[in-house]
Amino acid sequence: MDTTVLKRFRKIGFIEGMSFLTLIFIAMPLKYGFDMPLAVTIVGMAHGALFTAYVVLLAMAVDKYKWNIRYAVILFVAALIPFGTYYTDKKLKVLEEMFEAREAKEQVS
Repeated sequence: MDTTVLKRFRKIGFIEGMSFLTLIFIAMPLKYGFDMPLAVTIVGMAHGALFTAYVVLLAMAVDKYKWNIRYAVILFVAALIPFGTYYTDKKLKVLEEMFEAREAKEQVS
């Protein structure tokens, strides 16, 4: 099974998670502690674009891999929780390795 979508989803999940943490732990304190609202403007815009890409790739992965709605909701909610995408990435990595092993096995046969 082609794992291209899953690889892209994992990558964007990692980057989106970093942008979320940067927004929460760097940009927000700069805005409210040091009166630097531009930090939130810049990081917030980048995070918004990355979150949108995450949701689009999630929809593509759900369609391609026929994931059930419960799993899709878990992955979506994980993006709303700090460090959530890192937790789900571990699960997705196992899934990706399983797909790749199956594909390698089919090529040998």
